[in-house]
Amino acid sequence: MAMRQTPLTCSGHTRPVVDLAFSGITPYGYFLISACKDGKPMLRQGDTGDWIGTFLGHKGAVWGATLNKEATKAATAAADFSAKVWDAVTGDEVLTLAHKHIVKSVNFTQDSNCLLTGGNDKLLRIYDLSKPEAEPQEISGHTSAVKKALWCNNDQQILSAADDRTIRLWDRNTGEAVKTLSFEASVSSMEYIPDGEILVITYGRTIAFYKAHTLDPIKTVDAPASIHSASLHPDKDFFVAGGDDFKLYKYDYTTKEEMESYKGHFGPVHCVRFSPDGELYASGSEDGTLRLWQTAVGKTYGLWKCVLPEELSSENSDALYCPPAEIKA
Repeated sequence: MAMRQTPLTCSGHTRPVVDLAFSGITPYGYFLISACKDGKPMLRQGDTGDWIGTFLGHKGAVWGATLNKEATKAATAAADFSAKVWDAVTGDEVLTLAHKHIVKSVNFTQDSNCLLTGGNDKLLRIYDLSKPEAEPQEISGHTSAVKKALWCNNDQQILSAADDRTIRLWDRNTGEAVKTLSFEASVSSMEYIPDGEILVITYGRTIAFYKAHTLDPIKTVDAPASIHSASLHPDKDFFVAGGDDFKLYKYDYTTKEEMESYKGHFGPVHCVRFSPDGELYASGSEDGTLRLWQTAVGKTYGLWKCVLPEELSSENSDALYCPPAEIKA
């Protein structure tokens, strides 16, 4: 028996959604940014999916997008050989950081003072945003395009994943690789959980968990389809994953058992992330939409209002009806 999941669909993009990220929890709630091949990253209210604004300025597909914890700054990585930093309150462009090739990944330090970028020129770059005219620190070592680069260990180390089928852990100060992991397939995604220092990666059909400091393995789970992205719940009770078969899978983190799966998208799922409060997860797809899914189906949260059948007649028409339970035949 399971309640019916009713995802909220966020439209507006005209091409595939390839990356998304949440801010931290702020006095105004939390926020969600999406990167899309239409070149127009969008900011939304995180718990409802309501559109707030579109960052206009890139001249090519946007491959990566992120917000700082306070949701005051945004950064985007694009095919126009640039990364941009934006004022997330006004929507104004603050900086354009020119690169020599397509940029795939952007990530702020915790204090929002530095930006880490990675892309098709195989380099990691660290920009001091207070001195944008200064040359960035460059870290080399990958032999193919960098897909994702993230700060870890209180911004003293960097984790990067590249098309050379490796994940590397770097020392920020020396620029030297501390450890390298090699895989039989290209790593499709990477999530870093500061609380507990856990690294979540996906490659092929595998979702794998590692200790971020040492890159020692914790566990792996194999999914029924090729997986593009996975996210661990803040309480580490379960994780979600999505990929080629249009579905979102939810697994018990402890037992590795599949708990449920949902189909809502009309194309492969490229990215999935839990909200900072863990109440929902967002997915982005080849179909050009974002969808927000409830972690606890049937709970009143955000725009989800669950009512009993006899109350439907007196409720306003836009209330979502969550049936008490469904028995699968």
